[in-house]
Amino acid sequence: MGRLENKVAIITGAGSGMGREAAILFAKEGARVVIADWIAEGGEETVRMIKGAGGEATFVKVDVSKADDVKKMIRTAVDTYGKLNVLYNNAGVSGKWAPTTEWTEEEYQKVMDVNVKGVWLGMKYAIPEMIKAGGGSIINTASVAADACQRGSVLYAASKGGVISMSLVAAVEYASQNIRVNCIKPGSILTPLAMSIIELHPEIRKDIEAATPQHRMGRPEEVAYLALFFASDESSHITGQKLSVDGGNEADSHLF
Repeated sequence: MGRLENKVAIITGAGSGMGREAAILFAKEGARVVIADWIAEGGEETVRMIKGAGGEATFVKVDVSKADDVKKMIRTAVDTYGKLNVLYNNAGVSGKWAPTTEWTEEEYQKVMDVNVKGVWLGMKYAIPEMIKAGGGSIINTASVAADACQRGSVLYAASKGGVISMSLVAAVEYASQNIRVNCIKPGSILTPLAMSIIELHPEIRKDIEAATPQHRMGRPEEVAYLALFFASDESSHITGQKLSVDGGNEADSHLF
């Protein structure tokens, strides 16, 4: 029996990268997965990959910053599979990297709408269905950038710090109703987007690896396995936690 047997999971941003890797892994472990993404082509391809391997999945096109879209996403899970047990709020945007004074209000709004509002809306509409199901697990994607003070990341860092704060509050508020909320803080991960940047600027990867205690970047599946643990009953007494997947970068930054 798989580690997520009889569970229904929603994963946002599942059309590529870490979200797709988690969706494939969740399905392999027995979950029925709702693939949510803004880009239909990527989301539908993830569904095909899962079904081709014998799993169950369905796609829903979602802008996580819009309440009606998020409601539709939750309703799709319940109407299609009868319940909701796991929500992995993985969708996010980084925006540009620029000094604090060089961001515009429009750019601020986009980052906050997707990264902060999107996570809040996901929790807002998923939690009532999880209560009906007797409990559940919410996994929110934050980032080591929330604490790393990287130049140029003012809005991305702020948004991911907001994700952590919301997650901890929700974890405390709903623990008595058997709902767990945890954060994953990825570091530098070899997603397709990262690889496209590295192809243009190979020195970036060398710099990252030189600065990382493990001397390599992370792989999407390494994030997915942590998400699987948080989604499964193996983590039934773990809530309100934030755990980095970064090869030791965050720990190293605290050493003198």
